[in-house]
Amino acid sequence: MKIELERVHPKEIEKRSFQMIEKELGNVSLIPGTESIVKRCIHTSADFDYAKNLIFSERVVERALEAIRKGAAIVTDTQMAKAGINKKKLALYGGKVLCFMSDEDVALEAEERGTTRAAVSMEKAAEIGRPFILAVGNAPTALVRAYELIMEKRMRPELIIGVPVGFVNVVQSKELILSLEDIPYIVARGRKGGSNIAACICNALLYML
Repeated sequence: MKIELERVHPKEIEKRSFQMIEKELGNVSLIPGTESIVKRCIHTSADFDYAKNLIFSERVVERALEAIRKGAAIVTDTQMAKAGINKKKLALYGGKVLCFMSDEDVALEAEERGTTRAAVSMEKAAEIGRPFILAVGNAPTALVRAYELIMEKRMRPELIIGVPVGFVNVVQSKELILSLEDIPYIVARGRKGGSNIAACICNALLYML
């Protein structure tokens, strides 16, 4: 069997990938202003379902960019997501990426209380004393606890990126975030998501600046 490979210069691979994505999307209608986010999620995952399952609250992109420009931090629920975010670009605006999942105090408290590190890390995020974007790509318990803290008026993120992947309480945790009326959100409805998707949404926003 003869396999024909497409000859593409290394520097042109990403550009060619996005051309292929745009061609395959065809006439799919995307919300104006969100196109680059959707396409970058598809580029990261090779999954065109993100063209329909990404849910954006009203004016979320505009509000997210404003928060980044004002120096908002990004709090993630995994070291993987933290590693994937363009920290140099974020630092240009005074922001930094934080993840508390590996902190010893978080692990100890989670064990003592019989809860998850993700839930405790959200409580720690609520106390950082600066504006932040919450990017959750793995743990639905992080989204659930964030929702509870918001309801308790102990947390108010500038934006919630809710894209945990999996099965147990994943769909339900996302629906809780979608029920929020005054917190901007970008949510991947359903089971799909992941730390790579959380990071790529952050990067898509950063690259808009």
